[in-house]
Amino acid sequence: MKLTLFAALSLVPAVFGQSLSGRWDGNVTLSGSTLTVPFQMEIATQGSTARATFFNGEEKYPSTAGKFEGGKLHLEFNYYTAVLDADYKDGKLTGTYVRPERGAQRTYNFEAKPHAAETVTAGAPDISGEWELAVKSAKKEAAWHFLVRQKGAHVDASILRIDGDTGTLSGNWNGMSFVLSHFSGARAALMSVTPQSDGSLKITQEGLTGKTDYAALRPAVARAKGLEPPTDPLTHTSVQDLSKPFAFHFVDLNGKTVSNDDPKFKDKVVLVNILGSWCPNCHDEAPFLVELYKRYRAKGLEIVALSFEEPEQVKNPEQLRAFVKRYGIEYTVLVPGSQSEINAKLPQLKDWDAWPTTFFLGRDGKVKKVHAGFPSSASGEAYTQAKADFAATVENLLNESDTKGCVIEPPTIVQQAKKPAVDCLTK
Repeated sequence: MKLTLFAALSLVPAVFGQSLSGRWDGNVTLSGSTLTVPFQMEIATQGSTARATFFNGEEKYPSTAGKFEGGKLHLEFNYYTAVLDADYKDGKLTGTYVRPERGAQRTYNFEAKPHAAETVTAGAPDISGEWELAVKSAKKEAAWHFLVRQKGAHVDASILRIDGDTGTLSGNWNGMSFVLSHFSGARAALMSVTPQSDGSLKITQEGLTGKTDYAALRPAVARAKGLEPPTDPLTHTSVQDLSKPFAFHFVDLNGKTVSNDDPKFKDKVVLVNILGSWCPNCHDEAPFLVELYKRYRAKGLEIVALSFEEPEQVKNPEQLRAFVKRYGIEYTVLVPGSQSEINAKLPQLKDWDAWPTTFFLGRDGKVKKVHAGFPSSASGEAYTQAKADFAATVENLLNESDTKGCVIEPPTIVQQAKKPAVDCLTK
C-alpha cells in the first residue's frame, strides 16, 4: 500500500514546487487585433515569491510584486499600473497582461514558454547605421530617424521621432527580411525591414495604431532627393515671451504648493521637465535626469518635474509615486493636472506637443533653451549625444551668473558633433 501511494504521488505534477526561473520566449496579442508581438523576459521564483523582468534592449523593467502558487503566476508592475496573470500548464504560461494605455484599459493575451535557441539564417545584408523615413506626422514632422545596430544576422533598431524613440526593436534575418519586435511592458510593436534593389529599405511597422509602410533612405540620398530632414528637437518648442520668467504654481505629491518663486529656486539653474508617468519616453529620460541631478545639485542645479497624469490618477497619483520610487527621484515632482489641461495650466508654452519636453532656465528664471523629447539607449549615439548636450548646457548655465537672455544651442543629437557645445554665455 505504501509503495502504491508513493508511486501515485510521484505521478502528480510538481506544480507547487515548480520553479519558473530562467529566460522565457513570450508573445502578446494586441487587444482588438490579431497582431502577435514576440519578446523575451526573465522569471525568477523562490518559494511562492515571483519576479519577472521585461527588456528594452539592455534596459530592465522588473515587476514590483508577484507570486507563483497553485500553478498561477501573478505579477504587478506598479509604475505601469499593470498586472500579468497566467496559468502554468504543460510547460507553458498562458494568461493576460492588463494596463491603462492611451486613455483605455488594454488587455493583451499573453503566452510564454522556456527560451529556445534562435535559428540563424546566413547571408544577412548590412543595413547598419542611420536612415531617414519620410513622414507627415501630427507634430508637423517631415521625417524620422531610423537607427540600426547590427551584428551578423541580428539587428537592434529604433525609430527616433521628435518626442523620443520606439524602444529597441530586436530580431534576425530570415532570408528575405529582418523581422524585429519590441515589448517592454509598455510599447508593443512588430516590424519587418526588407532591403530593396535601389539601396532603400521597405519598412512595415505594426502596433496599436495599425499598420504603416515606410521607405527608408540614407540621409545623403534623402537630401539629394530634396526631402526635409527630421525636426531639430532644439527648435521644435519655445515659450511665448523669452523675457519673462517661466512660471509654475502646483502641488507636490504631499499636497504642498510649490512655485517658481520659492526660495529653493532663487539664483539656481532649473530644468523644468514636462512628463507623465504613463509616457514610455518619460521613463527613458528619468534615469538620466536622476543622474544629472546627483552630479550638479551641489553646484546649483534644481529639477522640477511637472507630471500631467491620466485623469483617474490626478487625485491619487499612485502610478506617479511608483515612478518616483522606481527611479529614485529626489528632485521636485509636481502634479498640475491631466494631459488635456497642459496648455491651460502652462499658457507660456509655444508649439508644445512632445512628451517629455525639458525647459532649461538660467539663474534669472528665464528660458534659455528647450529640448523636445528624449531618446532611449535604443537610439545609440543619439542617446549618448543627447546626454552630453544636456550636461553641457547645465554646465554653461551654472558657470554664468548673468545669462543676459542668451539662448544656448549646443549641437543637436543628430549632428554627431565632436566639438564642445557652443558657449554663448561667455562674458
